[in-house]
Amino acid sequence: MTLNKSLRSLVVGGSVLLIPFGVFARAGECTEPKTGTKDVPIVSPPLANVVTGTGRLQFYSAPNERCTMAGIFVIPNDKLVAYARTDDGWSSVMYVNPRTGNDVSGWVRSARLKATGTMGPKQ
Repeated sequence: MTLNKSLRSLVVGGSVLLIPFGVFARAGECTEPKTGTKDVPIVSPPLANVVTGTGRLQFYSAPNERCTMAGIFVIPNDKLVAYARTDDGWSSVMYVNPRTGNDVSGWVRSARLKATGTMGPKQ
């Protein structure tokens, strides 16, 4: 059996359990930072973006690789609105599903976003 490098297997009672290795967040690591600060400046006006590259772009609850929002991702050509960016490559975004109208907010890696315009008047 071939496993992803980040997974380890454990056999318990004849069943194979897959356990993520090193991906659990420690207490406090997934606290979303305050936007509008020097470290997380607000993007004003908010920027429309399109997802680039290949494969899924994972959502995170905070700008930290350990803060994965399980099952929440977007794919290339999906449209997002960016509200804040960090200097170390994270964007605070919102995605609205065009079919259902459901929305989700979180953090994604900025490198996979291409700005397509602004969402309102410049301040």
